[in-house]
Amino acid sequence: MRPCRSTGLPQFFKGEVMSNPAERELAQCLATLRREGRQQSGLDPRLVPTDKEAAYRVARLVEEELGWEVGGWKIAAMKAELQRELRTDSPIYGRVYASGIRPAPVTVELASQCSPIPEVEYQARLGADLPPRDRPYVVEEVADAVTSLHTGIELAECRFVHDAAFPPLPAILADGAGSGGIAYGPAIENWRSRDIAGQEVTLRCNGTVRRKGSASAALDHPLVPLTWLANELSRTRIGLKAGQFISTGTLTGMLRPKSGETYAADFGPFGTVQVTYT
Repeated sequence: MRPCRSTGLPQFFKGEVMSNPAERELAQCLATLRREGRQQSGLDPRLVPTDKEAAYRVARLVEEELGWEVGGWKIAAMKAELQRELRTDSPIYGRVYASGIRPAPVTVELASQCSPIPEVEYQARLGADLPPRDRPYVVEEVADAVTSLHTGIELAECRFVHDAAFPPLPAILADGAGSGGIAYGPAIENWRSRDIAGQEVTLRCNGTVRRKGSASAALDHPLVPLTWLANELSRTRIGLKAGQFISTGTLTGMLRPKSGETYAADFGPFGTVQVTYT
């Protein structure tokens, strides 16, 4: 299966996004891989974005190439341990397209997923826009924009095969930081007055405990990464929109599923979210 090739289109893309030919070529490649639900091994070094800013420009071009609705966003690597694992020096983010956001329980075919990873996360749903502006957002403002907080599992994917040719981080950021789908549970009642940060979460695979974690250990509180994202998307003149789901970061790390496995994320009094890979 051949990697995507250049089409020789002009330098400027529609809208406000401007790109050089290599960025455009990579965006077209990644959009094609998403449409066709497939991966490729490695990436031509000349197409690897030069830095994070270039990578996020490519991700925005992928959105426009696809023409798909952005239903939400994913955040990863809020703290140093996961940043080291993901080879980054700061948190990262990516778009989640609306077609991949579904209420739990969710069943997916393993063979149709691109290097899938189920990640236990809180999902914040916005009830108001957080548009670009000159002054930074603070946590209290972002909290006021959240209409509901949900338990959930992010269904992460990657358009690059995890082999010896796996490309550097900027290529992964261009691919949406490994974004796939979201399985979300019911809204947590009275979430503002609950101990969201301190609630222990247990991840089981086919009934066997595999991981435990909490928001306090992984990201302090879901509002912390959400505020970070609001400011990043404000700075880059994108913004967040009412109705979008934001997957705020893994609480239990990353695992690679096998066919026939069911992952159940138990959030105690907040409920359980289940994903099955067939």
